[in-house]
Amino acid sequence: MRGSFRLPPVYPITDTQISGLSHAEQIALFAAGGATLVQLREKRAAPLKFYEEAKAALAVANERGLQLIINDRVDIALAVGAGGVHLGQDDLPAEAARRLLGDDAIIGCSTHSVAQALAASSLPIDYLAVGPIFRTGTKENPDPVVGLDGLRTVREAAGSIPLVAIGGITPANGLEVLQAGADSVAMISGLWSQPGVLSSTFRLSPPTS
Repeated sequence: MRGSFRLPPVYPITDTQISGLSHAEQIALFAAGGATLVQLREKRAAPLKFYEEAKAALAVANERGLQLIINDRVDIALAVGAGGVHLGQDDLPAEAARRLLGDDAIIGCSTHSVAQALAASSLPIDYLAVGPIFRTGTKENPDPVVGLDGLRTVREAAGSIPLVAIGGITPANGLEVLQAGADSVAMISGLWSQPGVLSSTFRLSPPTS
């Protein structure tokens, strides 16, 4: 799919603790705001519960015309028929995920340095993620901050592959991240002004000026 895949400017990622909502409820809100691609991220639930929540979330995504990507878990993505998977550095290799999910699946890969980004850019993936761009509190033991200069370096080194920036990004700083070379900004805590309430400044298409 890599040749035809296009990222939306804002890439929402679910989090049940920060939002206070189920994954399905979050997806319904994102859809109402115009989202087209959402990543389901679940680090705490047991596999069966994750599977059940992913099924419910996918039903909402399909009803609202969204593509749903599963974080880390290729098995869950395959089991529920999600649109693809987002892989970390310690997850199943992209080549194996591609064999399991097929050519039409969307596969993304997280990187945290120029070296990792260069290595990942040659893999059978549809987009590359780099971060954390800024300090973030949504990940335990976060990697060192990449910063906007690091993002620019990755953009130059990785060529034309679609690039997602993640980590500490909010509606207030998202535009400068896009201007530094990202095709899309992924947001988690920056989406919410309080549990259950999307930020009043949240935009799925950040302004260009």
